[in-house]
Amino acid sequence: MLVLKPISPSSIPNALAKAERYRLLNEPSLAESICRDVLHADPENQQARISLVLALTDQIAQDHRVFAEAIASSGRLDSAYERAYYTGIAWERRARARFQSGGHDAKHQTYDWLQRALALFEEAEAVRPEGNDDTALRWNTCVRLLQQHPEIAPRAAEVSEGILSE
Repeated sequence: MLVLKPISPSSIPNALAKAERYRLLNEPSLAESICRDVLHADPENQQARISLVLALTDQIAQDHRVFAEAIASSGRLDSAYERAYYTGIAWERRARARFQSGGHDAKHQTYDWLQRALALFEEAEAVRPEGNDDTALRWNTCVRLLQQHPEIAPRAAEVSEGILSE
């Protein structure tokens, strides 16, 4: 049986740089694998955790099952800002993937999931580090998507009708 080989703690910075390059090369599964190796060597490594969340969310369009793991991983980030921000990114990317795939209820689910992302970006904005406007950038991206696609909308409220027979 084949066994995974551990990496040394001294190789972690180089491994994280490789993970980032693989993400930029649109090879998120390779970046994910590297992040898992880093986290095996250093389970508390926050940069590896962030890179893992991003690599997983890069794959949502191809495999919606990675979303749950991305949410779980972002929940293990140390700072309240990063937990809210990266969870928001996961919801935003899930919404975009759902919108692009189309199908029954896609426009309404996209709207709902973008609303979750926006709420998380607001939460992160309240505790963001000085001079960090990443939350505003993500917020604006979501709002522009909604503005460009007015068909992305909430579900129509169901109106119950009274009983007409007596």
